[in-house]
Amino acid sequence: MLSTPPVHPRRKVAIVGTALSDCGRVDDATPYTLHAQAARRALADSGLDRSLIDGFASAGLGTLAPVEVAEYLGLRPTWVDSTSVGGSTWEVMAAHAADAIAAGHANAVLLVYGSTARADIKARRRTANLSFGARGPLQFEVPYGHTLVAKYAMAARRHMHEYGTTLEQLAEVAVQARANAATNPDAMFRDPVTVDDVLSGPVIADPFTKLHCCVRSDGGCAVLMVAQEYVPDAAKEPVWVLGAGTAVSHTTMSEWEDFTVSPAAVSGRLAFERAGVRPSDIDLAQIYDAFTYMTLVTLEDLGFCEKGAGGAFVEKGRLLRDGGLPVNTDGGGLSACHPGMRGLFLLVEAVRQLRGEAGEGQVRKRNGRLPELAVASGTGGWFCSSGTVVLGRG
Repeated sequence: MLSTPPVHPRRKVAIVGTALSDCGRVDDATPYTLHAQAARRALADSGLDRSLIDGFASAGLGTLAPVEVAEYLGLRPTWVDSTSVGGSTWEVMAAHAADAIAAGHANAVLLVYGSTARADIKARRRTANLSFGARGPLQFEVPYGHTLVAKYAMAARRHMHEYGTTLEQLAEVAVQARANAATNPDAMFRDPVTVDDVLSGPVIADPFTKLHCCVRSDGGCAVLMVAQEYVPDAAKEPVWVLGAGTAVSHTTMSEWEDFTVSPAAVSGRLAFERAGVRPSDIDLAQIYDAFTYMTLVTLEDLGFCEKGAGGAFVEKGRLLRDGGLPVNTDGGGLSACHPGMRGLFLLVEAVRQLRGEAGEGQVRKRNGRLPELAVASGTGGWFCSSGTVVLGRG
């Protein structure tokens, strides 16, 4: 007769180490170098020994990711994840890692990313992306020139048509991201821009001008997640993973039921329910912003405002560090850095803010205290996937 296995209580999960590699313009490093820099720095930030790491997650580099990168870092993990769903990869991986740690399948999981996308193009080691591929369902769109930016532009135009969202409101997202970047010494662009600057720039894909689009940079970062019993040995205050949600939507644009609704509408609802909090409880948000429209529609879908009200919501400095809902406090992909799949940077910035480590760019609550709750929401592809993670201090 088979015996019933014992039921073990789920362990709490915390982020205890974060770090950036060299970022911005990095012409003398390989992507492996940036992975290693970020990993070493995150481990040092945690104060824990590398022998504790038994889980590893990475994507986008190597023939057998994450095996190749783990080997480069000298790690032999017993739990791995190489999920690759574009920009939301890292929030999805964080959700997977949190579940694995909670269930006892791993004790400490290192998430790491690095890319020299900018340097590779400058050195002509690669070209800019015109298409993600021409096989499978994508073959029906590629001949018509549907680039990544064009797909986002189409969605933005639909939102403008449905809800009266204006170009000026979309431009406000870029203006406020740049203002937040001004206090971030690691940001690639820090000089202020105006709405007129955004509107008068060269058109990339109607209605997006250059400043509606993210920067192309080099860079990497890392996050170390551990089980609760290792938190007392960590060097700094933990940031707890309170809840996470993931969702996918579509690949071909014809299968997207509503261009004004992103999969964050699902991942966000799940994350908030599992964390036991509401959007109104959140002190700051880190949102994937390859284009200004992404920020606006994700704010709607996460529940910070009603559907269609995103344009009005982002006006009057609401997204600034001292605004009603600080968003992308490091400057985001629009101004700070965007080396490819930026989702892990969202988690790093959220943790730094909750720890009070953001220097001049530190968010404070009205009573002067540090923020207590943050959300990081990543988007992949052309709103194809979403991962949302709720983090809490104390």
